[in-house]
Amino acid sequence: MIAQLKYPVGLLSVFLWVGFVCAISFMEAWLKFRAPGVTTPIGLSIGRLVFSVLNKIEWLFAIVILINIIWKGGLFTTFHILVCVPIIMLLLQTFWLLPALDIRAEMHIQGQEVVQSNLHFYYVGMELIKVACLVVLGLRFLNAMEFQQKINL
Repeated sequence: MIAQLKYPVGLLSVFLWVGFVCAISFMEAWLKFRAPGVTTPIGLSIGRLVFSVLNKIEWLFAIVILINIIWKGGLFTTFHILVCVPIIMLLLQTFWLLPALDIRAEMHIQGQEVVQSNLHFYYVGMELIKVACLVVLGLRFLNAMEFQQKINL
């Protein structure tokens, strides 16, 4: 018997997605403001660009994962919740949180007064939920093996 991963592309995409989110959302986002010479407006400008690109890359990973699951006939299994939750988080971030945070950042860059908000906490919470689901999905992908009988001629 030969064991083979059932979702190899999905597995790779899941852990790359987790790596991108962890590196950017949990490290770059706050570290850039600690660099010498980086002012708040410059840091916010960098953050807007980086998170815009991250969002597009996350959509690429989500689409690749969905295609891999559908291709292998596993969409309506236990995987569906683990795939749907990160995609719902991504939808909320794409169409609500990122635009709202972008407006706030632009106001701050322009020197306008910006009132306190919990939007950053919502974003971080969604990132934590997304990463947790993706890690579990990746582990499920690892456990989903296809076994084939090796034929010796």
